[in-house]
Amino acid sequence: MSTYMIGDVQGCDAALERLLDHIGFSPSRDRLVVLGDLVNRGPASLAVLRRLIALEGSAQSLLGNHDLHLLAVAHGVRKPHRGDTVADILDAPDRDALLDWLRTRPMALHEHGWLMVHAGVLPAWNAADTVAHAHELEAVLRGPDWVAFLHEMYGNEPAQWSDGLRGTARLRVIVNALTRLRFCSADGVMEFDTKDSADAASEGFMPWFEVPGRRTEGVPIAFGHWSTLGTVQRNDLQALDTGCVWGGCLTAARIGSAPGEVERMSVGCEQARKPGKR
Repeated sequence: MSTYMIGDVQGCDAALERLLDHIGFSPSRDRLVVLGDLVNRGPASLAVLRRLIALEGSAQSLLGNHDLHLLAVAHGVRKPHRGDTVADILDAPDRDALLDWLRTRPMALHEHGWLMVHAGVLPAWNAADTVAHAHELEAVLRGPDWVAFLHEMYGNEPAQWSDGLRGTARLRVIVNALTRLRFCSADGVMEFDTKDSADAASEGFMPWFEVPGRRTEGVPIAFGHWSTLGTVQRNDLQALDTGCVWGGCLTAARIGSAPGEVERMSVGCEQARKPGKR
C-alpha cells in the first residue's frame, strides 16, 4: 500500500490520468491525497471531479482557492473571471451534488507523518492548531449557513492571526492562510500581492515556511498553490504545485517509510495556458 500526495490539478484530467497510470495507482491498494485546486483554468474540470468522486474511499481532496471560487460563482457570490473554465460543472445536470461533494472536502490533513494543506501555515500555528482551525472552517462549509459565509469570506483583513479572533474575522484568516498564503512577516502578517518566486518577497516579508521559529518547524508539510515557487523538496517540506496548467508538470509524491521521506514522480501536461492571473 502506498500513499501519494498530488499537487494542483486545475482541471487537467488527461494529465491526472497519465500520472495515475505512471505511478501504478491501485484504488484497492493505494491512497491518494490531492492538495486542492482540483478545478479551473484547465480544460476538463468536470472530468476531474467525476474521477475523484469515483475514487471515493481511496482518494481524498483538499479545498483550494479555485475550488472555493467555483462554489462562490455557482451561488452568485462572485462573478466568473474571464479565464475561468468551470462552465462544464455549472451546466452539469448533477451540479448540486457535485458542488455539495466539493464543499465537504477537508481544509487540511495530518496523516502518515505529513501535514497537508493547499497553501500555507501561519507561524503561530503548530500542526494540531492547523488541523483544529481547518475543522472550524469545514464545519461552516458543511453547515446550513455556508452560502452566507461565502458572502463574507473574501478580503485581506485581518491580516494576522490572534487567538482572540471570533466570527467572520477568525474564519477569514483561516481560509486565507490555508488557501492563499505565500508570504508573511516574521510576526505572521500575511501579504497577498506578491505571487512570484520566493526571492520576490516585499521588504519585511518572506515565504511562510522560512519564518524563523514557526511552530511547525520540523513537521513535514506538503502544499500546492505556488506554481512560481520552483522545486522545493526537503525532508520537512514538499512544494507540489509544479504548474501543470501553465505548461509544467503534474507531480505526485509517494510517502516513504522514514520520517519525511518521499519519492517524487511527474508527467508533462498538454495544457499550456498563457501566463496570467494565478
